[in-house]
Amino acid sequence: MNDVVRLLPDSVANQIAAGEVIQRPASVIKELVENAVDAGASNIKIYIKDAGRTMIQVVDNGCGMSPTDARLAFERHSTSKIQQAEDLFSLHTMGFRGEALASICAVSEVELRTMRSGDTMGTRIVITGSKVEAQEPVACAVGSTMTVKKLFFNVPARRKFLKSDNVEMSHIIHEFERLALVNPNIEFELRHNDTVVHQLLKGSFKQRIVELFGKSLDKQLVPIESATSLVKVSGFVSRPENARKRGALQYLMVNGRNMRHPYFHKAVMMCYDQLIPSDHQPNYFINFEVDPDSIDVNIHPTKNEIKFENEQPIWQILSATIKEGLGKFNAVPSIDFDMTDAPEIPVFNPNSEGRHGLDLDPSYNPFKSTVSRGTGYSPNDAGLKSIRSNIQDWDKLYAGFTGDSDQALERASSLNDMEISPEPAGMVESSLNRMVDESTGEILMDTDVPASIMQLKSRYILTPSASGLMVIDQHRAHVRILFDRYMDLAKLDVLASQRCMFPEMVRLTASENVIMEALSEELSSLGFDISYLGDFTWSVNGMPSVLQEVNPVELVMSMIETYTATGAELGDSMRGKIALSMANATAVKSGQPLSLAEMEHIVSDLFKLSSPNYTPDGHAVMSIISFDDIQKLFN
Repeated sequence: MNDVVRLLPDSVANQIAAGEVIQRPASVIKELVENAVDAGASNIKIYIKDAGRTMIQVVDNGCGMSPTDARLAFERHSTSKIQQAEDLFSLHTMGFRGEALASICAVSEVELRTMRSGDTMGTRIVITGSKVEAQEPVACAVGSTMTVKKLFFNVPARRKFLKSDNVEMSHIIHEFERLALVNPNIEFELRHNDTVVHQLLKGSFKQRIVELFGKSLDKQLVPIESATSLVKVSGFVSRPENARKRGALQYLMVNGRNMRHPYFHKAVMMCYDQLIPSDHQPNYFINFEVDPDSIDVNIHPTKNEIKFENEQPIWQILSATIKEGLGKFNAVPSIDFDMTDAPEIPVFNPNSEGRHGLDLDPSYNPFKSTVSRGTGYSPNDAGLKSIRSNIQDWDKLYAGFTGDSDQALERASSLNDMEISPEPAGMVESSLNRMVDESTGEILMDTDVPASIMQLKSRYILTPSASGLMVIDQHRAHVRILFDRYMDLAKLDVLASQRCMFPEMVRLTASENVIMEALSEELSSLGFDISYLGDFTWSVNGMPSVLQEVNPVELVMSMIETYTATGAELGDSMRGKIALSMANATAVKSGQPLSLAEMEHIVSDLFKLSSPNYTPDGHAVMSIISFDDIQKLFN
């Protein structure tokens, strides 16, 4: 028999690696910028065309490469950053595997121009699909210019699954923010289709935060800092009153590298326990400095997940540092005793005459007159006679409380003769005698006697059905109802706008602002009146009249999150996503008590729909506990 095990060609192996390392255009930017940082660049410029589909170019003023190094840099597992396995545990560079450039050139057309300081000529290399097309001397500036074109041109399936340009650009901006945040000593510039998105000068960590996310953060951040033999913790956390329900800015960094760490995130959240609502999140920007020997960054292809040797002690240090910072800079109102305009309080002197500065009349008797002194009235005046006559009429006030006790007992005993039929709390007779699922034809409810409806744990609606007990999720049921209603109105273009009494300001990040620009026209057609004020700030001036008692800021942020996650194109698909966001925002919540009439109304409207079983995003609305299952509980 023939042998079946064989080595894969380098081009195939590189494409497999690219599937782990290069997931989208933002991944290319991450790898190229990290290489520029490792090269000692102090200025990095990023140019994007069509959200990275057409071109990604990263220009740096780093150390550059020799012709030989430039060629070897594209070989798989070639790197200048480690030489042996032990070096993995003393890393001082962002990259170390030697996979990034090989993975990028395997799925795109790459051109590199690079020159070292002191050299008279640089090197130009062109590689397409892992195949070297040209290498030649060229005149260029010191540093490196890496240009990536036609990303995923030879992997059509990967290119097909890229999201819209707006979503991909949002990911690029988010990745840029992470890279710029962790390197405040480097100047950055980001351009998309010849438009400047960010232009950052080097500065302090706080200056970089404010430049990236807005000046409003300047007064919201509380500095934290502590240094121990295990770890040095520094950075900023937000005041409790500035916690966000959506879009919280949360960044953890270790030794100049971004990371995701759920364990340390939980430590931060526990510091805000009882300080912020349970559904809010604080902003935080926290740096860890540890011995490189005590962490392992080689556990994930993207190097975003990092294992700490001393996680539990660092948890305690982080928690104590944040609590100390919040306590030291707590924005609790305090009394300021050093006020220039405060009235002077005289010092008590027991030997002084008229100790309180008042002129007292020893002959004054307040009981001799009920009117002001000096008016000439005497105790026998008509005013005092009137007061006395009113006092004699006070008995009239108690006339309603002095009835005949025998009459009261007679009324009480008559109540015992009345027939009172007890009705359980939360139960009501329903007019819904027959319900049929039109999609399947199944009879969901068919009774000759009036059915009953009740609420369980302020979350579920219970009602009998033909085959058992029907349990309905009240929030999902209402979402299903409202979604169909909003979609019908959107198709008819009858979502009239209603002006807000006071416009609501929505402050976005740069990545969120890209999504908002794509949504603004569609939102206008749905009845929203939204205008751009500049500096990533939007004003919500009006909303669809069908929305009542909804927070406009939360609704807009919910739509942005939905669009970012799904990447749906505009049109009917986008209208469906927006309608779903509106339905989720306006539907009754789990844990909200409902009246009997409200429960009956939801059940009635639900079964008028053509497909009541599932929400638009595929979650079950109801479930039936059969009579057989109920009977088994008692066997």
